[in-house]
Amino acid sequence: MAVEPLTSPFRTRRQVVGEVLGFGLAAAAGSRARAQPAADADVDLELVLAVDASGSVSQQRFNLQKQGYVQAFQDARVIRAIASGLTQSIAVTMFQWTGPTASAEVIPWMKVADDVSARAVADAIAEVPRRIYGGGTSISGAIDQAMTLFGQGGFRGARSVIDISGDGANSSGRLVTTARDEAVAQGVVINGLPILSVEPDLDQHYLEEVIGGPGAFMIAIHDYDQFADAIVRKLIAEIS
Repeated sequence: MAVEPLTSPFRTRRQVVGEVLGFGLAAAAGSRARAQPAADADVDLELVLAVDASGSVSQQRFNLQKQGYVQAFQDARVIRAIASGLTQSIAVTMFQWTGPTASAEVIPWMKVADDVSARAVADAIAEVPRRIYGGGTSISGAIDQAMTLFGQGGFRGARSVIDISGDGANSSGRLVTTARDEAVAQGVVINGLPILSVEPDLDQHYLEEVIGGPGAFMIAIHDYDQFADAIVRKLIAEIS
């Protein structure tokens, strides 16, 4: 495949890239088992935010991740993206993850439909402490945990997306490709935000083994300081 000039911050599994960022196509085709017909959906998107809390993530880095999500749900561009959908609403939950069975749900399912509800999510994220530390890096475990959360909030989403951020490759638990493929087979899309400060080639791992499903993409960043801007762009793309 020829390498194309890239100007967008998104990358998918079907593109070869020379820089860190690129825009994506569908990574897989097929039916969306979890998707609801538009007439039956009460939110446009069920979004699970999976936040890395493994040993390589210092408290300062963890705080930068958290603050990035807070800023994102306060951003007018994200609110406009939500308002552009058919139901003009999404449902969001968040959990922290490390090893294969080490995770902690920190934000229950919440509906976001306007400035007030978006700020409620931002405030909830800002107030929650770090619940877990260390325990390895199991992206496959994070995917498995995320899959248990769909349908738990009482929402019916037209789309189901897992949003994984992290600074390390899958190093414990089962094969991440197995977890990814099982999730995609159930109609779930997995997008990624690899942070390259610890593992400079982590974007390739996410590109080839983590993200998956129709329209799956990733945004890679070099450092945690870039997290806030990246998560805004990522959420807008996921919502839209």
